Amino acid sequence: MNFDRLKNFMDYLSQNMSPGNSAVVYLGNKKVFEYSSGYSNIEKKIPMNGNEYLYIYSCSKLATVTAALQLFEQGAFLMNDPLYYYIPEFKEMTVSCNGITEKAKNPIRIQNLFNMTAGFDYDLNSPSILKAKQETNSNADTMSVIRAIADEPLSFEPGAHWQYSLCHDVLAGLVETISGKRFSDYVKDNIFTPLGMNNSFYHANDKILNRMAEQYQFVSHTDYESGISKAQICTQTENGYFINVGKANCHILGKNYDSGGAGIISTTNDYALLCAALANYGCGLNGERILSKHTVNLLRENTLNEALLKDFSWEHLKGYGYGYGVRTLIDKVAGGSNGSLGEFGWSGAAGSTVIIDPEYNLAVFYTQHLISSSLGYYQPRLRNIIYSCLDR
Repeated sequence: MNFDRLKNFMDYLSQNMSPGNSAVVYLGNKKVFEYSSGYSNIEKKIPMNGNEYLYIYSCSKLATVTAALQLFEQGAFLMNDPLYYYIPEFKEMTVSCNGITEKAKNPIRIQNLFNMTAGFDYDLNSPSILKAKQETNSNADTMSVIRAIADEPLSFEPGAHWQYSLCHDVLAGLVETISGKRFSDYVKDNIFTPLGMNNSFYHANDKILNRMAEQYQFVSHTDYESGISKAQICTQTENGYFINVGKANCHILGKNYDSGGAGIISTTNDYALLCAALANYGCGLNGERILSKHTVNLLRENTLNEALLKDFSWEHLKGYGYGYGVRTLIDKVAGGSNGSLGEFGWSGAAGSTVIIDPEYNLAVFYTQHLISSSLGYYQPRLRNIIYSCLDR
């Protein structure tokens, strides 16, 4: 193995497209690559090192579906169960389409939460959520927000379409309801602690914030000059500017709300431990098992039929289907991928990316801290470069 290509690509990205990045690669339960490039703080010229805290945003979904699948393994629910069996507020749902609101004909089933076909949207400022925040002085707990989501109409009949949404936030509420534990406590007790993930959290404190990488956003010359953003320029690139946008995460709706969709704060080294466990069919590097092999294989099965795959049409996900909360490779040619069928993972809003391939016992966790990263550019290239490195 030779990972010079990966190192060079990360250097290129940090010099041209992101403030900084880190990556860890596990193969056969051994760490075979660890590297960081660029800065965690541009203004102070603090280098990335892989141990700074970052918001990993939607990469959090991997922990959420793992938590829910643990309960599935225990017989706590079936995928085809209606959600209202467990959270009654979801029994009488409406569907709003083309200005017409009607009673939903079909119930939301638990599988619809896993594979984003429930009919929810990603509106964190819906009237019901805003009401829940106002009534609690912005301290609404997880279940209060989930019940607020139930008050909003669906975008379509459950199961009729795929739409990226708050499905996994609702799934976190399901875990909380069934387990009887606060969602963040359940994940800590059943995933983080067993795997030795001592640097993964759902809420920041001063100690965490002091170790956290700054967050940046790319702004083009045109957008900046038109006055859309007047924040401090941290650095200028050929095509625009990196703007410091502070250390906030809009998906964390308050100190009592645990976001299953985007709430985790972690380090590159720490979250890679979960990736490595899933690449080893659910068994952690320390021998602790968090899922069975059969359940990991279910996790990465494509759940979308031909009609639903038309909704799952993001450019960088060509060749992929969607499993239980993850992309999963179903067509290597269409995806332009030199990886394995069944390679799976997901990415986050600030650029974090998970690549997992149990066939090779391969796990990759790559991080950035740039909101609205050029995921379509680097994610497929990153994948192809890593596979090429394995045989060099």
